[in-house]
Amino acid sequence: MSIEMMTLLFFGTLLLFLVLGLPLAFVLGGVSVIFLYFTWGPDAFYLVASQMWGTMESFTLVAIPLFVFMAMVLERTGVANDLYRMMHLWWGGLRGGLAIGTLGICAIFAAMCGVSGAAVVAMGTIALPSMLERGYDKNIALGCINTGGGWGILIPPSILMILYSLITGVSVGKMFAAGVLPGVLLMVLVSAYIIIRCYFQPELAPALPKEERGTWPEKLRALKAVILPILIVVMVLGSIIGGITTPTEAAAVGVLGALISAIVYKKFSWQMLHEASLRTFKLTGMIMWILFAAHAFSAAYQGMGAQALIEGLMTGIPGGPWGIIIAMMLIVFLLGMVLDPVGIMLITLPVFMPIVTSLGFDPVWFGILFVINMEIGYMTPPFGFNLFYLKGVAPPSITMKDIYGSVIPFVAIEIVGLALIMVFPKIATYLPDALF
Repeated sequence: MSIEMMTLLFFGTLLLFLVLGLPLAFVLGGVSVIFLYFTWGPDAFYLVASQMWGTMESFTLVAIPLFVFMAMVLERTGVANDLYRMMHLWWGGLRGGLAIGTLGICAIFAAMCGVSGAAVVAMGTIALPSMLERGYDKNIALGCINTGGGWGILIPPSILMILYSLITGVSVGKMFAAGVLPGVLLMVLVSAYIIIRCYFQPELAPALPKEERGTWPEKLRALKAVILPILIVVMVLGSIIGGITTPTEAAAVGVLGALISAIVYKKFSWQMLHEASLRTFKLTGMIMWILFAAHAFSAAYQGMGAQALIEGLMTGIPGGPWGIIIAMMLIVFLLGMVLDPVGIMLITLPVFMPIVTSLGFDPVWFGILFVINMEIGYMTPPFGFNLFYLKGVAPPSITMKDIYGSVIPFVAIEIVGLALIMVFPKIATYLPDALF
């Protein structure tokens, strides 16, 4: 059978089972193992096992359960409530101020934990009812929570960045540094969109009445809400940038900060610790199974010789190197609508990275483009994770159709940000070049 037919059959089988709703790990691993058996015979299984063992020996992998645990603890501390009260007082007097304040809290959460779900669930529970109650348009309220929640995988620390580094060999520290300015850029763009739109359509997000805006003493007292979050961010990112810890060790420092927060907010209990640990085991187990399946996929993919075929197809794309990068971004964008981000990374990166490096592009810069695309995937229909997280905590009056419709302008803004980073690579590469 020709390599073209093998590739078509391989990916066709994968997509068929994924569309049927079977778990990604079992589809990716099961189909790959069957194709490996018929390509190389029983000896191929030793190759998969040795690759898995090599991954499990990676020290970087320890950071994943630690950052997940950190997010699970922070979800339960009450930090989000105090942050929202502070943003309510400081930004409420501005049209669209509660939405911009919500974006700010999402960015703070992103800088504390490294997963997207934490901010979406927290703000969907606290900020969404508050904004709807005060006359905010539901598209603005839902869209800003969906968008801001996705920044958890872009603003460091980020679990997806750790996985990107594991797959590509790029420094985790450089990836973390590279995510800072793009994260700030996206926050500025989305905030600017809300301010401009609310200026021309004030009925979409009215300013709070004067009695709700708070006095200056109240505003200043509310600022203490940011002390612990900033302390955690400084503990995690400061220890990495200062060379005190590796990114993996910084995850343990972050866990310490989250536990201190729980104690300060009087939310620490053995029950809380038990629940957070149990969810961490579940999420980490899911990620590990996907990693194992991805190694089987990678071995099967290389065994069939499909990588050479894909590289040949890529080099035939019009527009030269930039045409290839744009094509890769489009492929990842479309996959993000239907597949799990971890799965997309493990399917595409082994194919894309040799092409990216051979064309002379910076793998750190490409990594940021890739992660932003994954972030957009979290918020795009039909299967974006954030859409379902938000539906799970939204009031009953909010339908799935409302949530789907709310993301359209925000996805467009994220794509504008992605394009700016493509045109001006220094936005992503300046900090890693300066610090490392």
